[in-house]
Amino acid sequence: MRTGLRLEAFGCRCVERVDLTVAPGHCLGLTGPSGSGKSLFLRALADLDAYTGRMLLDGHDAAHMPAPQWRSQVALLQAEGAWWFDTVGEHFGTIPDDWLASLGFDDHVMTWQVSHLSSGERQRLALLRMLVNQPKVLLLDEPTANLDAVNTERVEMLLDKIRRQWQPATLWVAHDLSQLKRWCDPIWVLEGSKLNPLHSALENTGVRTEARIP
Repeated sequence: MRTGLRLEAFGCRCVERVDLTVAPGHCLGLTGPSGSGKSLFLRALADLDAYTGRMLLDGHDAAHMPAPQWRSQVALLQAEGAWWFDTVGEHFGTIPDDWLASLGFDDHVMTWQVSHLSSGERQRLALLRMLVNQPKVLLLDEPTANLDAVNTERVEMLLDKIRRQWQPATLWVAHDLSQLKRWCDPIWVLEGSKLNPLHSALENTGVRTEARIP
């Protein structure tokens, strides 16, 4: 039975001990000041950085799983993803045509030179490269930060389709609270090595807000 991503007494160089669960089909939002360690937190969840405590996926402990196997199921979309080959197509296996179209591409994109891609094109293609493996957990680090409104909507629509189809557990990092509130429940704030619920964090700083998590 799928139970999602579970952290038990989890800590890393930017986060103190935390316990939380992200169930299949659910999306946890994460925000916080620049430099607070949000990206480092995601790297630790992808087993790219050292951590303490336990990470479990559907009850299986990351400590008992080869790191590449863990990362194939707990996939990290980094703000600046790596590209190893000259052309886009060399980074892909089979990809559904409708996925390409949904992000504004056609199959000719596979012949494009990576060096000629804009930052927004790289970001959308890196998302597709991650999704083709159908991971059980999506770790999204500012997935629409370099995109205009049209392409942001395209990415959100594709992710919504994916969420409905195979129910990945999702952690979504962003500074855009309006985006997180459309997608995520709950939303956490990372600051001072601690994770706090959004409204508790705002109350602690004396900030008033009428926003509500859906």
